[in-house]
Amino acid sequence: MTPEQPPLRVWLPWLVGLAAIWGCSFLFISVGVRELHPAYVTLGRVSSGAVAVLVLMAFAGHRLPRDLVTWLHLAVPGLLIAFAFTLFGFGEQRIPSLLAGIWNGTTPLVTLPAAVLLFRTERFSLAKVVGLALGFSGTLVVLGAWQGLRGSGFTGQMLCFAAASCYGIAIPYQQRYVAPRVDSDLAVSAGQLLWATAALAVVAPLVAGAPPAPWDLSPEVLGSVLALGAIGTGVALAIHARNIRWVGGSTASYVTYLSPLFAIVVGMVVLGEEPHWYQPVGGAVILLGVAIAQGKLRLGPKPLPVIAEG
Repeated sequence: MTPEQPPLRVWLPWLVGLAAIWGCSFLFISVGVRELHPAYVTLGRVSSGAVAVLVLMAFAGHRLPRDLVTWLHLAVPGLLIAFAFTLFGFGEQRIPSLLAGIWNGTTPLVTLPAAVLLFRTERFSLAKVVGLALGFSGTLVVLGAWQGLRGSGFTGQMLCFAAASCYGIAIPYQQRYVAPRVDSDLAVSAGQLLWATAALAVVAPLVAGAPPAPWDLSPEVLGSVLALGAIGTGVALAIHARNIRWVGGSTASYVTYLSPLFAIVVGMVVLGEEPHWYQPVGGAVILLGVAIAQGKLRLGPKPLPVIAEG
C-alpha cells in the first residue's frame, strides 16, 4: 500500500457500494419499461445523470472542455452509451433483469479485441486468448445453446449482448482519444451524458411518439427512472472516478465481477425472478474468462525470482 492509497477498509466499501448501485440498475430498467418506451427510459436516465454530474462538477470546481475536437470525440462514447442503455431497455422487455445483469458482465470480452484490433491500445497474449475463449464458451452456457437459439428470450439476450458490446467499444475509444485530452473524469462523464441527452431528445419522439406526462406515470416508474439516472449513472460515475484515483483502474475494475451478483440477488428478491441453473453458471464461466484475460488469475505458476550470485 502506497502513502497515496487509502487502506482496504476505506476503499473496499466504495467498490462494493458501486457494484450494488450498478447491479440494482437492471431492476430500475425493468420497472421503467413497464410504462415507458425504452428510449424514454434512457432519455430520463441520461438527462438526470447529466444534471447530477454537473452538480458534482460545480462542487468540485471542474469545468467542461472548451475545444470542438474534444467535444466531437466525446460524442462517440456518448452516443454508444445512449444506444447501449436503450438496448438494455428493449432487452429487459423480453428477459429478466438478472439475466441482463449477467450479460453486462461480458463487456470486457468485447473491450479486449476492440482495444487490440481497432484502437491498438493493447496486445494479445496467451492469457488473453484463453480468457476470451473461456468467456465465449460461458456465453453459450448462459444462452442454453444446446436447447436451440430462438424466441423472444434469445432476442432479448442478444440485445443485451449488443448493449454490452457498445460499452466494449466505447471504453477503448475513450482511452485512446478522450482521456489524453480531458483531465477530469467528471468532465468526461458530463460530456458523454450531454451528448446522449441531446441525441435521445431528438430520437425518442421519432421512435416512440410523444412522451407521457410525468404525473401520468406511477410513483414506482418515475422513481426508478430518476434513481437510475441520478444514482445509477451520475453518482455511480463519480464513485467510479474516485475508486480509480484511489486504487488505480485495474483494481477499480473489480466492480465488473461484483455487479452481476447484485443483479441476480436483487432480481430474485425484489422481482421474484428465477434463473435457470445454467445462467448463473455461465455467468461464472464468463467472469472466470474475464479474470484470466485481464491477468487477475495466472495460467501457470509464478516464475521464481532470479538470485544473483557473488
